[in-house]
Amino acid sequence: MKFLHLEEQLSREEIKKLQLVRLKSAVARAKKSPFYAKKLKGIEPEDLKSIEDVKLLPFTTKEDLREHYPYGFLTVPKSEFVRLHASSGTTGSPTAILYTENDLNTWADLMARCLFMVGVRKEDVFQNMSGYGLFTGGLGIHYGAERLGCLTIPAGAGNSKRQIKLLKDFAVSVVHIIPSYALHLSTVFEGLGINPKDFNLRIFLIGAEPHTDETRRRIEEIYGVKAFNSYGLSEMNGPGVAFECEYQNGMHIWEDAFLAEIVDPVDLTTLPEGEVGELIMTTLAREGMPLIRYRTKDLTRFLPGECPCGRSHVRIDRITGRADDMIILKGVNIYPMQVEKVLMSMKEVGQNYLIELYKEGHLDQMRVKVEIKDEYFVEDMRVLKALQSKIAKNLREEILITPRVELVEHNSLPKSQGKAIRVIDLRN
Repeated sequence: MKFLHLEEQLSREEIKKLQLVRLKSAVARAKKSPFYAKKLKGIEPEDLKSIEDVKLLPFTTKEDLREHYPYGFLTVPKSEFVRLHASSGTTGSPTAILYTENDLNTWADLMARCLFMVGVRKEDVFQNMSGYGLFTGGLGIHYGAERLGCLTIPAGAGNSKRQIKLLKDFAVSVVHIIPSYALHLSTVFEGLGINPKDFNLRIFLIGAEPHTDETRRRIEEIYGVKAFNSYGLSEMNGPGVAFECEYQNGMHIWEDAFLAEIVDPVDLTTLPEGEVGELIMTTLAREGMPLIRYRTKDLTRFLPGECPCGRSHVRIDRITGRADDMIILKGVNIYPMQVEKVLMSMKEVGQNYLIELYKEGHLDQMRVKVEIKDEYFVEDMRVLKALQSKIAKNLREEILITPRVELVEHNSLPKSQGKAIRVIDLRN
């Protein structure tokens, strides 16, 4: 069996027809909420004649969610909701998403489709190394794995030696893990003198933070697995929005559940296929808290052409960063992913790095702290200076400025149990 659900087999024409029906229904539902009752005033579902008419609808932002926290977006009585997830923001109101029982079932089905698409089957043992709680990554993928019928281990984040013991004792074959933690865990394997390739691992599901293809390939080489990129955000459910298929050539968005657009992040005009812009998402199947044209701030592009897997659901490229993550230094626009791309392609570089922005007099400067593998971190200063210059030169070729490169010992930079902190701004 190649497909888990009939929706995966829809043609482009069938997808668009279904999207229009569901978009009209989503608008009708949304207008029952306090926020959209005002926001969509004067707009009716019957005004939408084709899926392109989504442009008639206003955008929704994270600021809207915060301003109308906690219940301003609900379309059914509070008693109908059974779950809440929220962002981990430390300033101001968080963004909270509430789910009805039907919403949770839809989410589990979408996640099960993602897992099945990359080759996960009922016979697999699945270890979830993602954080649980208000963060969507833990429970979202957990329920998808159980829906598929896998033996599911809710290991949670951190406690690396316990993670390794579970991997070994239960012959785990599939793992969900944040890319930066996968790289860190490899150093724990190394310290224990254990080769992860000797385990039963075959599939890694990686996501939750932007990462480059160089990082993915490094993870695959270390563990002897196929690592599949995924995309999700809490406002759209969490994981399960888009996933790579077996061909690893872009992430299929489940268009029966979500309507995706790519727009210019400045003037918000629609961009043609293939151009990088901000991803805009509309929920088509959420019952209790639909969102219309939500500005994700994530930068990507639609990939042209058909996928050999046979699915017609549109593919997006990996997330290259966030519209608000761009660093402007000496008049040059820089994204952290550009730095990672360079570093992870170099054999001398270890598993971690840190970008620091600071002032030197009145000038903004960038310092990149880079962990170096033990075999390359030698006492000969001439060798280290040459490596330092090599990294700086490679970075300049990619980001057009020369940062100050600081080489540090392997496994010496701070580690995070959750999403990696890659940029620290010291300028203020």
